[in-house]
Amino acid sequence: MAQLIEVKVPDIGDFKDVDVIELLVKPGDRVTKEASLITLESDKATMEIPSSDAGVVRDLRVKVGDKVSAGSVILMLETDAAAPQATPRPPHVPEERKPAPAAAQPQAGAADLRAEVVVLGSGPGGYTAAFRAADLGKSVILVERYPNLGGVCTNVGCIPSKALLHVARVVTEAEETREAGVAFGDPSIDVAKLRAWKEDVVGKGTKGIAGLARQRKVTVVEGVGKFESPAVLAVKAKNGKTTRIGFDYCIIAAGSSVARIPGFPYEDPRLMNSTGALELPDVPKRLLVIGGGIIGLEMACVYDALGSKVTVVELMDGLIPGADRDLIRPLERRIQKRYEAILLKTKVAKLEPQAAGLQATFEGDGVPTPQTYDRVLLAVGRRPNGREVGAEAAGVKVNERGFIPVDRQCRTNVSHIFAIGDIVGEPMLAHKATHEAKVAAEVIAGHKAAFDARTIPSVAYTDPEVAWMGLTELDASRLGIAYQKASFPWAASGRARSIGRTEGSTKLLFDPASKRILGAGMVGPNAGELIAEMVLALEMGSDMEDIALTIHPHPTLSETPGFAAEVALGSITDLYLPPKK
Repeated sequence: MAQLIEVKVPDIGDFKDVDVIELLVKPGDRVTKEASLITLESDKATMEIPSSDAGVVRDLRVKVGDKVSAGSVILMLETDAAAPQATPRPPHVPEERKPAPAAAQPQAGAADLRAEVVVLGSGPGGYTAAFRAADLGKSVILVERYPNLGGVCTNVGCIPSKALLHVARVVTEAEETREAGVAFGDPSIDVAKLRAWKEDVVGKGTKGIAGLARQRKVTVVEGVGKFESPAVLAVKAKNGKTTRIGFDYCIIAAGSSVARIPGFPYEDPRLMNSTGALELPDVPKRLLVIGGGIIGLEMACVYDALGSKVTVVELMDGLIPGADRDLIRPLERRIQKRYEAILLKTKVAKLEPQAAGLQATFEGDGVPTPQTYDRVLLAVGRRPNGREVGAEAAGVKVNERGFIPVDRQCRTNVSHIFAIGDIVGEPMLAHKATHEAKVAAEVIAGHKAAFDARTIPSVAYTDPEVAWMGLTELDASRLGIAYQKASFPWAASGRARSIGRTEGSTKLLFDPASKRILGAGMVGPNAGELIAEMVLALEMGSDMEDIALTIHPHPTLSETPGFAAEVALGSITDLYLPPKK
């Protein structure tokens, strides 16, 4: 005989009047014992409340926005059979478990929460580490200083920038179809609507990450985390309250911050960093970009397409200094035609607020007189957050540049504390962080794992895109490594001609004796998508014959590495190369 019972909030410790932020069931749903019913969020943690019994939900007694405490009735449940009501179990919060034998067992002090693994930072590295550790059976707490998960990459970096770069590419492609006889009118830019669309792209990503955390029973604690000891992390919320979290293992994934040039008027909102530029406050008539690296040039592409007159200033003698010059030349030629100016070997010596804008004074050979800009974007790199996490309290070593040194298992000098991502060293790339994250989580779980990538690809999502991996010619020259090069110009690619983008090229660097691939680079539309095949080729130890004999679909840009390999072997028929004497 069925019985109608009340399902109540169990003992949740010191938490009282906790907000209901999500209903996970509705009337008519059948639930199993311990299935999650609602999600609560306090200033210290997010937790899911489980069902004390199996049955059918008949009536919900709470709604989103209500405040509940221990004993509050959540819903009325029709149980499958008459039976004494079970004692509700505590909500899912990380519990102390026996650590994997490979790691030390630190002695924690007083703590409000406890987990086997605490991850500091929820960027691509952080949430990957947390989710992998949870999948391997560990209780996990994920600490994030901001309200949304995903870190810089998801919220104010990789994802919003690519959304805006997509729009920029559509605008410029529409302009360039005039040459094919199709003309559109000048675009009408609704900045508010574009900003909202970009935020929607970001929001879907952050909500997805939050959902993955809930599915894995990862507890999220919002606030700024710093080590209090080798076994306790203190997390300070915006309201000033501090939650102490005890752990067996910690993975530091606290990332990096925007670098600054001393003496600039940072109190002036017209001086933006990359985060400010992605907020898209307006489309300035004149924009100065300080820094000709990847971030600066990507944002320059966006604002140029939206209608700004862009000037780029770079201290070095070339744009994107880490890439080979032959890859950068097509990009530089294209943007020289579009931008107001590109000033190389130039320094912004002074930046002064004026009523009409920010006045920049330049130093270098042949520089212009002081110029006034409506906005200035400072994009001179990022610095690691190693000194921001209280590492000294845990005994974790931080080097003079702010990086935390780790071994191939991503372990710091403190055996039960790991670090991944930007905070451990160059290159500061999300795809490096995610692979390091899985290594750290697997080592903690007792697996034999190590970070041994043969290469980490780099991509500039400019127009045209620039991508490279493995050995560069700059590195080969500096290190004295012998190599041979084979290049295929995209002007000989049918696909490149069909889209009107023949400025690109693909090159392969290979060992003169074995013909094994050492490195690759390409410039042109979608170069960032094409480079992955070459990364796999390097990881697999492929030689030029392997690549050339791999049948690529035609006509595609993906053929170009195969054609470059044919150039290396002398078997190319899509070009005429005079016989070698």
